Amino acid sequence: MTGTAAAFRSGFVTVVGRPNVGKSTLVNRLVGQKVSIVSDRPQTTRSAIRGVRTTPDAQIVFIDTPGLHKPRTLLGERTNKRARDALDEVDVICVVVEANAAYGPGDRFAAELAHGTATPAILVVNKLDAAAADQVLEHLATAAAALGDFDAYVPLSALTGEGVDGLVDELEQRLPEGPQYFPDGVVTDQPETFLAAELVREQLLRVTRDELPHSIAVTVEVDDDPDVPDDEILRLLVTIRVERDSQKGIVIGKRGAVLKEALTAARHELEALLGARVFMDTKVKVEKDWQRRARSLDRLGFDA
Repeated sequence: MTGTAAAFRSGFVTVVGRPNVGKSTLVNRLVGQKVSIVSDRPQTTRSAIRGVRTTPDAQIVFIDTPGLHKPRTLLGERTNKRARDALDEVDVICVVVEANAAYGPGDRFAAELAHGTATPAILVVNKLDAAAADQVLEHLATAAAALGDFDAYVPLSALTGEGVDGLVDELEQRLPEGPQYFPDGVVTDQPETFLAAELVREQLLRVTRDELPHSIAVTVEVDDDPDVPDDEILRLLVTIRVERDSQKGIVIGKRGAVLKEALTAARHELEALLGARVFMDTKVKVEKDWQRRARSLDRLGFDA
């Protein structure tokens, strides 16, 4: 007898949850490469970012979403909307919570959004590495009462990878038979300029600590000036926006030290991802209250 090859499965999986539960770390782990920046600052992710995992049997397109939160600015309202919109027309929803923290309003809100659809939903209990075994068991035992019934419950650690294969198994069996949407080797559909902007912002969040996490916006364009030499270097025009003159000073630092540290780290990481040399021509601008101005947000790509 000859066996029949299993049909190829493919589909889209949205990853939602309140801020700082490890959604981006999880997506990066699942994809096997960094496609979403990571920071311990809440609301680091501002866009719905797609990461692609391809195996011989299946292709899963993960959608990493901004953390659901109570917005204080127009930017917050629009990032929340992006997270909610990402629940539409997907095959599975993963609601991520923390194993080392009690269920809270943000967790319940994310669960309610998932339950408000007809889409299969999986509760992912993340951060096993930071929780005692009895904490994890309590989370799993009380999940249904606190957050409603899910199709599956998966404890894991996005940081160490423990339990991630179990999540992949749960996802693949819920995907429909379908085509391979992206070629082998593709891990994201984000352009190089988006990745560059996110990496610069990630490093600025790191070096400025808690001084201005939500006031930074970064845009990047490819320098296509015909007078620029064609020397196989990817030349980028980087614009960093802040809301106050004092914030500009923080970003630049004494004698430019802070900005240099952030750009150097971002450049090294981008070069490793792209396999090419990168040059960044950078300027820092003050755009007052850009988080609260619709016109500014539209121009920066945070459209309504």
